[in-house]
Amino acid sequence: MGNTFERIYEIVIKIPPGRVATYGQIAAMAGNPRWSQVVGFALHVNPMPGKIPCHRVVNRFGETSKAFAFGGECIQRRMLEDEGVSFLPDGKVDMERYAWRGE
Repeated sequence: MGNTFERIYEIVIKIPPGRVATYGQIAAMAGNPRWSQVVGFALHVNPMPGKIPCHRVVNRFGETSKAFAFGGECIQRRMLEDEGVSFLPDGKVDMERYAWRGE
């Protein structure tokens, strides 16, 4: 998993502040679109939380993680809001506005 996790981290580091990506998107960019759960696990054991911005990864619906590794769902949302990401009334990230496309 070493190389897989490294590829995942290399991609997540590229997500700019104020943008989000999905687990599936990161999985596909890392080489296998079926690795969504692997991406989640890699982010859960993030070795460099200050450098690898795992808070910028949400599920395909724009929902934050219920088990966010650094303090729970509210912390992830707060970190995204601090970067300028706004949420829809249903609590999801406005993916049309904030989704990172790998550019």
